[in-house]
Amino acid sequence: MNNENPFLGKNFKIPIIAGPTAVGKTALSIQLAEELNGEIISADSRQIYRPLTIGTAKPTTNELKRVRHHFINELELDEPFSAGRFAKSAELRIQQILEEGKLPIVVGGSTLYLYALQFGLADIPEIPPQVRKDLEYQLQREGKDMMFNRLRSIDPESAQTLDPTKTQRLIRALEVYESTGRTLSSFQAEKKKPLFSYQTYVLSRPRAALYDRINRRVDLMLEAGLINEVRNILNIHPQAASNALRTIGYHEVIDFLRDETVYAEMVRLIKRNSRRYAKRQITWFRRFSEFEWIDVSSFAITAFLIGKMPVYE
Repeated sequence: MNNENPFLGKNFKIPIIAGPTAVGKTALSIQLAEELNGEIISADSRQIYRPLTIGTAKPTTNELKRVRHHFINELELDEPFSAGRFAKSAELRIQQILEEGKLPIVVGGSTLYLYALQFGLADIPEIPPQVRKDLEYQLQREGKDMMFNRLRSIDPESAQTLDPTKTQRLIRALEVYESTGRTLSSFQAEKKKPLFSYQTYVLSRPRAALYDRINRRVDLMLEAGLINEVRNILNIHPQAASNALRTIGYHEVIDFLRDETVYAEMVRLIKRNSRRYAKRQITWFRRFSEFEWIDVSSFAITAFLIGKMPVYE
């Protein structure tokens, strides 16, 4: 252990650079890491997968060389990952970075990953993949209303917190019960306290400017070869269409490749869905009064944040 580490032995808060998609987290975080001798912990649920590059707005090869990133390009599409696994693994990486005398900087917009890291999640055993496959088949056959009613009879506490249209969370609650015999809410009541404290900075821009950046990013993704990326992934991993690619920027392209929509409609849907996703992210971040909001269009943001770090309680 590095005894000269300025962060160890103090009640130090790990900085988190958060915000909606396309707000500018990547460029800013790399500048911060270079200035502060830091390494980046990516809290992005899709950038961890090697084949998903263009559609996830992954940092460029040059950016990855400038600063060491964690949880980018580490898994293949058939390797499962979750918010709980991320939180556990990220705590280990943070400890290692601190012991090397460097500053860990968490960066991302995957809200469940950020929540798990800062506030903890229940310690739920790994669920066999077949359990989820069986439930997804039942969902297709029976419909979400019947599956939601089943959950409500099994685990009313979890059902009360769910939007019945959000089938991923519905399946998650059911698979936990099917695999363990215990309800998801019973696990959540036992969740452990995180190892570290965090200070979250939420980057923001005026909505019109943010939406312009989102629309332009989609155009750049398509120019960079997003359609070919999706086509190549499906050639190698045909099953990816039903799981890993069920995300904005990918499932719309899949519909286009299947001739279920035309090119112009595909572009419109990616842009619209990305804007809606950004709006949901912003709504989620506003739930937390302790998060600090920063309009990145208003001043020299890098120098401003450098002046705020490190943060001690």
